[in-house]
Amino acid sequence: MKTVSVLIPCFNEVGNVGPMSEAVVNEFKENLPDYDYELVFIDNFSTDGTREKLEEICAHNPKIKAIFNAKNFGQFNSPFYGICQTTGDCTVSICCDFQDPVSLIHRCVREWEKGYKIVAAIKTQSEENKVFRFLRTCYYKVIKKMSSVEQIEHFTGTGLYDKSFVDVLRQLDDPTPFMRGIVAELGPERKDIPYTQEKRRTGKTHNNWYSLYDAAMLSFTSYTKVGLRMATFLGFIIAFVDFLFALYYLVAKIIWWSAFPLGTAPLLIGMFFIGSVQLIFLGLLGEYVMSINTRVMHRPLVVEERRINF
Repeated sequence: MKTVSVLIPCFNEVGNVGPMSEAVVNEFKENLPDYDYELVFIDNFSTDGTREKLEEICAHNPKIKAIFNAKNFGQFNSPFYGICQTTGDCTVSICCDFQDPVSLIHRCVREWEKGYKIVAAIKTQSEENKVFRFLRTCYYKVIKKMSSVEQIEHFTGTGLYDKSFVDVLRQLDDPTPFMRGIVAELGPERKDIPYTQEKRRTGKTHNNWYSLYDAAMLSFTSYTKVGLRMATFLGFIIAFVDFLFALYYLVAKIIWWSAFPLGTAPLLIGMFFIGSVQLIFLGLLGEYVMSINTRVMHRPLVVEERRINF
C-alpha cells in the first residue's frame, strides 16, 4: 500500500489544526481508502496554544506528526523544510486555514496516478480581498514577463510532489527557497488543476503588505535580471537626455539668454528626477545584495525544537 504524506504548515492556528486533522483523516477514509497516510504539521513558533493542541492530536493518532520550530523562520523556509521531512510516496501540501479545500488531496492523487510527478493547484477564483487579488494578478503578470524561467500564475505552492521531486528538493543548498519558482524551474512535467480559494475559517490571516512585498522581492531577485538591466538602460537614456539639456542651455546662454532667461527650475527638476531614479535602483541593487548575502551564509532552513511521532 502506497503512502501519501500531507504537509500542513501552521502559525497561530489553534482554531484550525483540530478540524483540519479530522478533515484530512476523513478525506482518506472516504476518497482514498486504498492509501495509507502520514499527516505532518510544521509549526512556525505559534504562541496562541497551537502547539498544545497539536500535542493532543498527535497523542490520539500516531500517523499525525508534528515539528515544532525553535523560532519563526518565515513563510517560505518552514513549508519547504516540512516537505523535505515527509516520507510518503508523494507529498501534498495545503494550508491550515481551509482556504485550500481538503478535497484537493484526492484530486491531486488522481492526477498523480496518471503519471504526473507534480500537480499544481491554481487559484482560478478566490474569495479574498478584491484589492489583494488584483495586486496578485498584476504581480504574476509582471514577474512572468520579466523572468527567464517560467512562472506559474496564481500558484502558491499548494499541490502534490512525487517522492522523486522531494528528493531533488532535499539536495538543494538554498537557505531562502522560493518554492513556486523551484517547481517551475526544476520540476518535471506537471498537471495544473483549478480550484476556488475559500475564506479563512477561523482566525486572522498573517499576510500583510510587508510579507507580500517580501515574497515579490524574493521571486524578483531569484529569477529576473531585468531590474538591473533596466537601471543600465535608463542610465544611458537619462545621460543622453541630460546631454541634450546641457546643449540646449549652452545655446540659450550664447544666443537667447538676455531675451529669454531660463532660471533654475529646470535644473532643480532634473536633479530631483535623477536623484529619485538613483535611489530606486540603489534600493533594487540592495535587494539583490541582501539576497546574495543570505544565500552565501549557508544557514539552516529552520532549527527544530522537537518532533512528535517521528
